[in-house]
Amino acid sequence: MDGYILRRLLLIVPTLFGILLINFALVQFMPGGPIEQVIAQLDAETSATGRITGGAGDPGAGGGASEYRGAQGLPPEFIADLERQFGFDKPPVERFLLMLGNYLTFDFGESYFRSISVVDLVLEKMPVSITLGLWSTLIAYLISIPLGIRKAIRDGGTFDTWTSGVIIVAYAIPSFLFAIMLLVLFAGGSFWQIFPLRGLTSDNWAELSLVGKALDYLWHIVLPVTAATIGAFATLTLLTKNSFLDEIKKQYVMTARAKGLAERRVLYGHVFRNAMLIIIAGFPAVFISLFFGGSLIIETIFSLDGLGRLAYESAIQRDYPVVFGTLYVFGLIGLVVGLISDLTYVYVDPRIDFESREV
Repeated sequence: MDGYILRRLLLIVPTLFGILLINFALVQFMPGGPIEQVIAQLDAETSATGRITGGAGDPGAGGGASEYRGAQGLPPEFIADLERQFGFDKPPVERFLLMLGNYLTFDFGESYFRSISVVDLVLEKMPVSITLGLWSTLIAYLISIPLGIRKAIRDGGTFDTWTSGVIIVAYAIPSFLFAIMLLVLFAGGSFWQIFPLRGLTSDNWAELSLVGKALDYLWHIVLPVTAATIGAFATLTLLTKNSFLDEIKKQYVMTARAKGLAERRVLYGHVFRNAMLIIIAGFPAVFISLFFGGSLIIETIFSLDGLGRLAYESAIQRDYPVVFGTLYVFGLIGLVVGLISDLTYVYVDPRIDFESREV
């Protein structure tokens, strides 16, 4: 097992290199880089200033010369200075190698447009994503596993039929539509104003007691966590049911029943551990998927400033230090989580041996 872990750890280096190389190469062909973003913003500000101060066509200008210089372009010296500031005065290969050297020491630089280091920016947005990812994963598991087991035990019965209908309907509703429905129903849209409309805490959160802060935090996360959980909840429930059904039909279950063991002991003493193998071992992957993926829409609808919105806004603004810094960190976390998932398989079922597995 130690050899397998070592091979997986060594594989992380070329994998991260490939991820960064492919994305860096794609960026070179994308129009509208950070310099173009700055120029467009300056042109817009200059245009607005020109309209305010007056121009040749402005009735209040008295026919004087326009102060608008956007059509004349920016001085080449200014453009060259921008390129030096952003590091674009160097060849792409040199920039890529410098980036790799910095990333090895976890030096991700500073955001182009926010005047804050990438690490501090990610840490600033992290609480929102941790809230959505952690609570959504825990709630999905706490509900899905008991429900899936009960559906497997009563397979084909009335309980299994109507719960399957509810699960299918819940899975068919997109998370963003479900989030909007929750806002309309429970956040003062058209019916009840039970939960707050936005944010993770109230304005007076710092003045509350410890218990008050905890209750205020839970009050704010009910709707976004519910909206984020709906998709994972349906998938995990059906996966748990099918896993239990597969195990119940196996020979060792028939043997345990033939020996006179109580049904509860058969189900929870023998079937549960084998059936939960794929569910428990997949916990890290499910958490990461809820933590990093699918949060943009939820964060936008509930006005939460998390990693999802950060990644989207950075890509739109061509804020490359944030884009590549988060890509590197999240890629590294994803690879480590994959290894943790394999180790969890071994912990849940010691019969599994990855030592002879080809990486």
